[in-house]
This record gives sequence, C-alpha cells and structure tokens, in this order.
Amino acid sequence: MPEPTKKEENEVLAPAPAPPPEEPNKEKEAGTAPAKEPSKEKEAGPAPAKEPSKEKEAGPAPAKEPSKEKEAGPAPAKEPNKEKEAGTSPGKDEEDASPPGALPPGLGSRALERKDSEWSIGEPPAGEEQDKQNANSQLSTLFVEKPQGGAVKVGENITFIAKVKAEDLLRKPTVKWFKGKWMDLASKAGKHLQLKETFERHSRVYTFEMQIIKAKENYAGNYRCEVTYKDKFDSCSFDLEVHESTGTTPNIDIRSAFKRSGEGQDDAGELDFSGLLKRREVKPQEEQPEVDVWELLKNAKPSEYEKIAFQYGITDLRGMLRRLKRMRRVEKKSAAFARILDPAYQVDKGGRVRFVVELADPKLEVKWYKNGQEIRPSTKYIFEHKGCERIMFINNCVLTDDSEYYVTAGDEKCSTELFVREPPVMVTKQLEDTKAYCGERVELECEVSEDDANVKWFKNGEEIVPGPKSRYHIRVEGKKHILVIDGATKADTAEYSVMTTGGQSSAKLSVDLKPLKILTPLTDQTVNLGKEICLKCEVSENITGKWTKNGLPVQETDHLKIVHKGRIHKLVIANALVEDEGDYVFTPDAYSVTLPAKVHVIDPPKINLDGLGADNTVTVIAGNKLRLEIPISGEPPPKAIWSRADKAIMEGSGRIRAENYPDSTTLVIDIAEKDDSGVYHINLKNEAGEAHASINIKVVDIPDPPVAPNVTDVGDDWCIMTWEPPLYDGGSPILGYFIERKKKQSSRWMRLNFDLCKETTFEPKKMIEGVAYEVRIFAVNAVGISKPSMPSKPFVPLAVTSPPTLLTVDSVTDTTVTMKWRPPDQIGAAGLDGYVLEYCFEGTDDWIVANTELIEKTKFTITGLPTDSRIFVRVKAVNAAGASEPKYYSQPILVKEIIEPPKIRIPRHLKQTYIRRVGEAINLVIPFQGKPRPELIWTKDGAPIDKNQINIRNSETDTIIFIRKAERSHSGKYDLQVKVEKFVETASIDIRVIDRPGPPQLVKIDDVWGENVALSWTPPRDNGNTAITGYTIQKADKKSMEWFTVIEHYHRTNATITELVIGNEYYFRVFAENMCGLSEDATMTKESAVIAKDGKIYKNPVYEDFDFSEAPMFTQPLVNTYAVAGYNATLNCSVRGNPKPKITWMKNKVAIIDDPRYRMFSNQGVCTLEIRKPSPYDGGTYCCKAVNDLGTVEIECKLEVKVIYQGVNSPGQPVFLEGQQQL
Repeated sequence: MPEPTKKEENEVLAPAPAPPPEEPNKEKEAGTAPAKEPSKEKEAGPAPAKEPSKEKEAGPAPAKEPSKEKEAGPAPAKEPNKEKEAGTSPGKDEEDASPPGALPPGLGSRALERKDSEWSIGEPPAGEEQDKQNANSQLSTLFVEKPQGGAVKVGENITFIAKVKAEDLLRKPTVKWFKGKWMDLASKAGKHLQLKETFERHSRVYTFEMQIIKAKENYAGNYRCEVTYKDKFDSCSFDLEVHESTGTTPNIDIRSAFKRSGEGQDDAGELDFSGLLKRREVKPQEEQPEVDVWELLKNAKPSEYEKIAFQYGITDLRGMLRRLKRMRRVEKKSAAFARILDPAYQVDKGGRVRFVVELADPKLEVKWYKNGQEIRPSTKYIFEHKGCERIMFINNCVLTDDSEYYVTAGDEKCSTELFVREPPVMVTKQLEDTKAYCGERVELECEVSEDDANVKWFKNGEEIVPGPKSRYHIRVEGKKHILVIDGATKADTAEYSVMTTGGQSSAKLSVDLKPLKILTPLTDQTVNLGKEICLKCEVSENITGKWTKNGLPVQETDHLKIVHKGRIHKLVIANALVEDEGDYVFTPDAYSVTLPAKVHVIDPPKINLDGLGADNTVTVIAGNKLRLEIPISGEPPPKAIWSRADKAIMEGSGRIRAENYPDSTTLVIDIAEKDDSGVYHINLKNEAGEAHASINIKVVDIPDPPVAPNVTDVGDDWCIMTWEPPLYDGGSPILGYFIERKKKQSSRWMRLNFDLCKETTFEPKKMIEGVAYEVRIFAVNAVGISKPSMPSKPFVPLAVTSPPTLLTVDSVTDTTVTMKWRPPDQIGAAGLDGYVLEYCFEGTDDWIVANTELIEKTKFTITGLPTDSRIFVRVKAVNAAGASEPKYYSQPILVKEIIEPPKIRIPRHLKQTYIRRVGEAINLVIPFQGKPRPELIWTKDGAPIDKNQINIRNSETDTIIFIRKAERSHSGKYDLQVKVEKFVETASIDIRVIDRPGPPQLVKIDDVWGENVALSWTPPRDNGNTAITGYTIQKADKKSMEWFTVIEHYHRTNATITELVIGNEYYFRVFAENMCGLSEDATMTKESAVIAKDGKIYKNPVYEDFDFSEAPMFTQPLVNTYAVAGYNATLNCSVRGNPKPKITWMKNKVAIIDDPRYRMFSNQGVCTLEIRKPSPYDGGTYCCKAVNDLGTVEIECKLEVKVIYQGVNSPGQPVFLEGQQQL
C-alpha cells in the first residue's frame, strides 16, 4: 500500500462528535468554519475528545483544539487551499472525493462504540517544528537507541524500541509516545496498544517499548517519542506504514458496509436515532424526486447524516460511513481501463442497474465478480459489448444484491459498491383525535403500507421509547400499529404523531378528570395513648391523594401506615403517641376537595417508681439536701399533690416543699434531720383518671465511736486485740471496723487495714519489738466512718530468742562431758541474759539443770557423771520474755574417755615448697587431731629448732610456726611429729627463703663488626636461692656514660647488640634477674667497643627451610551420637595435615554427594556434618575421610535416631498411637 499523503491522513481523522442540531451556536465547531477566521483554519489539526470514558470505547481521540475546521469536516468552497488542510475537497470533484472524516452528531459516542477501537491518525508536525525537534535530538544525548520507522501488514504486530542511558540520571526519565503532533498514546493503551518499560541493572539502560497489536490501515502515520529528565530533552520521529495483507489496493465492500444486525460482525446491531429525533417538530413531508443517497451523503453536512438515513431507509448508516471512510480519494490512472466503474451505484428494490466500463484495448478479456465469485450470464445478469464498452445489467434487484462488484481486464481490476434501497413505507390510515378520562386505557391506531414496517411514535415532537416500566406500549398487528397508554393522566394530554420512511400522521389526545364525590368523610377521634388511630375516607374514584398533618406532608414510616385500596384511603397509627395529636387532612390528587379530621390523644396519669427499689425507700444522710424527682406521665399533664400524715406539702420556699413540672414532680428537703423520716404520699389527677403512690424516706447518720479496745496477748511483733460494737449504729448496720496504731511517744496514727474488719478481734503485726504501742478503733456503716475510740492501754511487743545453734560435744572424760554451742540466730529486742544446760540419763525423762545460774559463755562442762553412763543434752537461751525452744544433741553421749589416734592435716599450699622473700614474715598453722592431748616435736633438717630464732606455739587442735623476719638461713626441711601414747604421725614442710641474685661473674666483648657487638658473660655465683630467670643488658656511650637498656629478660649468656652508632665508643653492663628482681649490682665490660667507620662485611647465616608437610591426622575423633527424629543433628571432628586434606563424608561406606538433607562445613580444621530433621532411616555408620598427597585417614561413628511417641523416647521399632496404622 503506498504511503498516505498528508491530505489523506487528515481525511481519515475521527474528530470529536458535533453537538446536536438544536444548538446552532455550537455548529461553528462541528460544521463548516466561517471564512473570517483564517488563523484558526491554518492551525487545523486533530482536537481531543472531552470525555475520556468515551475515548476508550471509540479509540484514540484527537488532540485538544488547535483547529476547529478539521473537527467540522468540509470547508467552504470559497477557499480551496484551506479546504485541503481541512480534510475534504469541494463537491465538484465527485470522482476524487473520499468519505467524510466526521461522524454525524448524536452518533458520536454510539457510532464509535465497538469492540475493536480504531486509532485516529494524527497530522505530522509542521516543518519548522520538525526542524526544531531534529535539532534538539542532535544536541541531546539521552537516547542510546532511537525507535526506527517500519512497515506492517494489516492484522500483524509491530514493536518500536527506545533506549536511554541511566548512568548520569538519579531517577527514571519521563518518556511519552505521540501520534501526529499532539495525540498522547499513554491513555490509549489497551487491546491494540501496549506500553512497556524495563531496566537493566548491569548496563544501567532503560528500555521503553511501544507494541501495536493487529494493526489496521488507519494506524499508519507519523509517530514521535519524547524523553525528558529535569532540564534535558530528547525527541525522535518515525513513520509507520500499514499495507493490505493481499498486497493490492483495497476494494470497497459496500455489501459489508450494509450488513444488517445479527450477521456476526463486531459492530452488528441497529442504530439509535432517538438523540436526533428528540425535540423535533413533525412536519408534513413532500414527495421529492429520486436522488442518489450515495452522492447525497458525500455532499451533506455530518449533522444531517441521521436525518438522511431515516428519510431514505438506510438501515446500516454506520457500516456505510465506515466504507466511505476507507475509499481512496485519488484513483490511479489505469492502463487497461479507459473509464472505470463509478465508486458506487444505487437502485430501488425490484429495479434494474447498469454497470459500464470502457477498455483501452478491446481485445482484453473481461470478467465480472460479486464478492470474489465470478458472475455467469443468466436472465438476472445480462452482458453487452459495444465497441470498447463492457456492460452488465442486473435485473429485479433484491437486498442480497447489495454487495461489492468488480471487473477484471488482464492483470488490472476496478471495483464498485451497489446499494439496494427498500421502497418507502406510507401511512394508509391516519390517526384520529381522541378524548378520555383519567385512569382509562387509551389506544391510538394507524395503518401503514407494509407489514412489520419500522414506525416511530412521537409525543409533542419527542420520540416515545417504550420500556418494561413505561405506561406506553406499542402493539403491531400486521399493518396496524397501535400506541397503548395504561392509566391515562392529565399529563398525557398532547399531540401524538407517527412517522414512517414515506409519511407521517398526527392526532390530539385530551384527558380530563371525572367528577369526584365524597362517599365517606373523615371523622374526629379521641384515642387513649398506645391505642390505634384509624382515619378512613371513601371517594367515588380510584385516585391517589396526599395526607397532611398540621399543614405538613405526612411520610409513611413503621409507626404510620398509609393505605390506598381502590376508592378507600386510610391513615393508620398502630400505637398512638402524644406527638400524633393534630389536624389531619386528606387531599385527592388533581382535585381541590379536602377531607379534614382532628385527632386528640389522652393518657391516664402514671407514677414511675422504678428507680426506688421494691419497698420504695429513699435513704438520705442527715445534714444533706434531698431532692427526690419522681417521673410522671399523662395527657393532659396531671396535677401532683404531696402529703405526709394527712398534711399537704405546699409549693413554696419552706425547708420541705414540692415542685411540679409537666413530666415530673419533686420533693425537696433542705438539711435533712432525723425527724424527717417517714412515709410521704403522691396524688396525681387529670381528665383521664387518678394515680396514688407512697414513698418511705429514711434519714441516716454515722455511728457512735466504739469503746477502747483491750490487748489480750503480745508476741515479738504482734498482739491480739478485742473490742465491743458501738451503742448507736446511726440507723444503718455496722459494715466493719478500721484499726489504727501508733507508738506511745508519737502522735501519728497508722491505719492497719484497708479492707473492713468484719469481726471484733484483730491481730496487728509487723511491730518493732521492745517499743510501746497504742491502738484504737473506727466503726463504719453505709453512711461513713465514726469518730475514733479511746486508745488502748500501752503495750510492748517482746519475744524469746531462737534456739541456740551447733550444739556439739567438745570433750568427754570418765566423769565429765564438755559441751559447746553457738548463740541463737535471732535474739530480739529483749536481748540475751544467758543459757541453761540440761541433761537426762538414757531411759528417763527427768531433765536435770547442769548450771544453777545462767551462764553467758557458750561452753560448759557437766561434772559428777557416772562412768559408762549415757546421757542426752539440751541447751536453752533465756531473756526477759522467757526461755527459748531447746536445742537437743542428736544422740546419747557415752561418759568414757576415748583414745583418738593422731592425724596431721597439712594445708594444700604447704604440700609444695613454701617460698618467701628475705624480710617477710612466716606464719604457718598446721591443724591436727588426737586424744588425749598429743605431744608435738619440731625438727629442722634433722636437728632441733632454735627457739630463739623460730617461735613455736601449740594448742589442743593446731600448732603454729612463726618467723618475724625470714632470712636465707631459715630455708630448709621442717619435720613435725605428733604422738598420742603409742600412736605417732609425722609430716614435713619445705621452706625456701629467697633473695635477689648477685651480678654476673665476668662480662667480655667477643667481637665487634659493623654496627654490632657480640657480648658473653658467666652466670652469677649467688643466684639468690632460686633459679636465674633472665638478664638485662645496658649500654653507655663513653662520652656521656648514661646507661640505656638494650635487652630485658634475656635468657642466654651471650647476645649481639645491633644498631650502634658508627664512630662512637660503648661500654656494656649486665644485671642478673630472678623471681625477686634484678641484682643490686651489674658487671661492666673492662674494655670498650669502638664502632669503626670501615666495618667488616657481615654475612647472614644460611638457614634451611623447615618442612611443614604432614600426613592427615584426626586430632578429635567422631563420637557415637543419639539424635531425636525431627530435630537437626551434627557430627563433629577435627583434622590436621599439610597440604590441606580433602574431606569426604560417607554413610554406610557410600559417599554423601549433593544430598539436600546434609550440609557439610570445614572451618580451621573442624569438620561438621549437619543432618536436617533426621528420621530413623538416617541412622547408621558415618565416616569422615581425609586425603592429601602424604596419605589417607578415616574415622567412623554410629548415629542412632530415636523416635518420640507420647513422651516416650524409644529407639528402634516405633510405638504407634491409637488410631495409627503401621505401614
């Protein structure tokens, strides 16, 4: 298909819909533009649609109003140069005319509603603007790859790609796709257009794609892609060519253009002409001479399309316009045909049509085709040859002949469209004027010339559209067409008309009201509150009406129902309320008659005592104000009277008074007193009845204070107190008591209970022992708290001590037993006066006091006991509160002395050599055992100890060796001998007293070379009685003789001093060092070392490389492991080797490779195998194998997986729960 010219692209545009014909002021935008506005004509271009919702249905809409003439269609004939820009040429060039670009008004949105939305082809940018865009594109560098133009066949897909580099961009650039100058395609994405964008992170390139799906011929044109980022801009234009799939010039298929509804097309269906016909006056139609509808449509304004379609019986206007739109304006000159077929032919149904072509070469063979099928001569199709003319006649045309025809001559062909028009439908029986009453059924009848013809009904010029909820129905009986109006009203009075393709008829309908009679009027009613109100009336006609109350309309609710049944009207209120009282009026619709009635609602008086309780008692606290409000009801409002003891309480300003209101009555008592208690009466009265009630008023007060409490018992931090209830409870039962206490010397009382004490006894706790306290009581009732009682007599909490502790036997002889113990853990404020020791002989319960007086010491000897007897012993602690609980010795004691062999308990730190520095103190305690008291002998190195230098102190249980200032002569081996009769126990202790060492014996310079000096020395004669731990070497320049440490803690007896200054002369000295520190003196070299400038060349010693190679060896083996099913298990071992060994795990001698249930780790020689959620099948023998160039080593372990069922951990065969089955 050749590339469309600029003129052709403008002609295919689908402009915005024109306004309805009744708005002539807007026809300047929809129709032809006046010649006085050349500036707007030059700016002609596509304009955008104003309704986005319709754009999606109709396809992409043009841009926003750069030109109003292109919206309109054809331009005036006075300016032919501007007509080309507008889209059509003058009507004189019929052969070159192409279908109008605009659609008829009223048809804008409906005609474009179709499944496949067509795109509008925009106009390419003007020359100057195109040059500017090209210049911008060359200067900007945003595009990496620009979209290129392309060609596609109808129905195929094509994709355009643009790429933008994002290295210098902080965010995504903005990309827009345009068709023509202004049409933004972002809002047109859908079935036929898809926009896509992607981002490649590695190359940092944005890719933008525009894909056109199932391309159509009108998609061809110029497109533009714009990219913007902040102040940067880049643009690129490209062209799209759409070719026919057959590769030939498209033929015009008039038959497809005129296909009727239901023939399977996407846009099949009848058109809706109601938008054009509304508010149109029906005028008598004069007969016109036969015209060519094809030519009429081509030369008419778009606003007249629907009128022409209905007038001339065109049933598929949309299809015809679509075919006209696709026709080409310029036909190429043919080499085979001197004259081709006309673009279209028109014929009436049953008529005859003549097709004529003229050949350039009469020898060429001619063939005729209809819808692609060759036509053979017959009585219907007749062929004639007249010179170069070739003629085909079609006789007796029917609707099936409405189709596309073409003729071929050699390799060329020309085509045309044939339109078969049905004859007009005439009105044979006119409508008649009719009169009717409201509510009656009205039928308007007419007859037409054909059965089941298309007929439209109008009311006052507006088309009547029947529907399921409409009162208008149209009934067709052959040639009869009847308009039925159900339940006619006065609003139906109008002029009704009927229109066909060949005529029309009108008549007037007059609807009047029937005379109305009131059969049953409304009556006044007086109703009790809560009863039903029913207002009923009956009129002579079945009409609707309106209810009002006090002049306001009544709305139906759940409370109020309005009933209309035939001629009877009711207003029903189920439960009458006071608000329902008023004047009600019923007014029939369309009549000036009113039916009034008055409703009066009454209610007997009622007293509401629900808030007072069952006995109607009101309690008030003495001294407070009582305001008792009692709700009352009644219609009209009742009168209330209060009384007490047959004496009325008047309204006024007294201390006791009554206050009355429409919905309540109130009794007021200012400063209530005890005498105000009693029964009060209320009497209510109105015209509907009376009501009575009694109320008991009770005045209450706080109780009297109780009497002083008594303290009956005292403990270490507690006491027990009792009291009597108060004499007067204040008219309200005593609810409980509050207790307070204070120290006797204090004035601050502290409350002991925050919850009421219901009893008359209480036990205060947490008192300080030995401090005097007082307590008092408060009585509480519903009114409040009484005044406090008088304080109790002062009392002091005291307690005995706890029992003594650690009662043990110290010693036993043939007649005595010595016991010792520890003081009690808790002594208390009463202190501790002493102890009482008691004993009894085994087999008796007579306890004998061993000490006649209290003893303060924790040790006592019981004397005068018979030998070989057995006694029980106990001890008590005594203070001012009495004796404590006794502490018993756990078993009987045999009164007989027992020989205990000696035993020396050497402390742990003395079991190795005990080292001390010279001058430090030595104090060693060596415990021992033995009875009777053993004999102790100390020796040093086998000789007796000189007690003038070493102090020895002995006791019954230990011996102490003490040296105030240790000297090196005190070092040696000390032996201890413990002897009890014939039993002997010995022990030894090594003591070493150390001091700082002496200086090294001799320091000499062995060699001097370069900046280095080699020194050597001999160890000191005196090492300080301990090993030499190192040496410290210092150097000094002969000029300054300031000593600087070179090496510390050096262990060898020779060293090399480096980095000496060339040209200097040095002396060196060495200190010896042991655990006591450096020697006091140092040995200095006798000679000095001179660092000469020309030094010797020092050769570094050659060391052989150490071989670190090692065969694999497991330093930590695998361990047999138990695992729980469902919980991860790990096996760990460690391996060493160089080169690093390769680790392989095996299960049952099979290597574990790429098994997701196992994870293997190796870190710093530690190898780990993790088994994820093992099952019993994962149990077995696991092996870890390490391999390097020097060898192979393996290690194994066993893994057993236990299964837990019902809390039982049982390896092996699982235990199945109840209801489970063994697989």
